Amino acid sequence: MHVGGVVGNAQPPGGEKPHKCLECGKGFATGSSLIRHQRIHTGEKPYECGKCGKSFRTLTHLMVHQVTHTGERPYTCLECGKSFGQSSTLRRHQLIHTEERPYECPECEKRFHTSSHRLRHERIHTEERPFRCPDCRKGFNASSHLIRHRRIHTGERPYECPECGKSFSRSSHLTRHQQSLH
Repeated sequence: MHVGGVVGNAQPPGGEKPHKCLECGKGFATGSSLIRHQRIHTGEKPYECGKCGKSFRTLTHLMVHQVTHTGERPYTCLECGKSFGQSSTLRRHQLIHTEERPYECPECEKRFHTSSHRLRHERIHTEERPFRCPDCRKGFNASSHLIRHRRIHTGERPYECPECGKSFSRSSHLTRHQQSLH
C-alpha cells in the first residue's frame, strides 16, 4: 500500500483508496485527488482569478467563481425557468418543486431540503454562533453569513453587472438590478 505520495492516476480495482493523507489519514483512489485534498491542510490556493485576484484550491472552484464576474447563469430549471450559475445550485433548487425535505430537525421536527440547512437550523435551538467576525466580533450561525457580513468592513463588491459595470456585495442585489434593466 502506498502512503502519502503520488503513483499514477489510474483508478485502483475494487474501490481501493491507497493514497493516504499523512495529516488526517483520509484515503484517495488517485494521487491527484490526494494532492487536491492536501491543499486543505497547507492552505495552498494556486488558481487565481484574473479579474479580482481571489485564489482557489481547485480549478473547478475558480471556474465556479468566475461566473460571478460574467453574470452567466447557464443552468436553467425546466420547471420554472429560473437560472443558476452552478449545476449544484440548480439541483438544490429543484427540490423546491418536488417538495422533498428528507432532513428533519430532532428538536422541532421541521424538515429541510439539505443536511447542511438542517444543521444550520439546529443552531437556532442551541443559539450557537461559531463564526465570529474578526473586526467587530459579531457571531453568525453560518460561514456564508460571516463572509457576506465582512463585506461591510472590507467594502468588497464582487458581483458586477456585465452591462453597466455597477457592482454589488450580494448576488441577489445584482440579480434584482439586472431584472430592473429589462
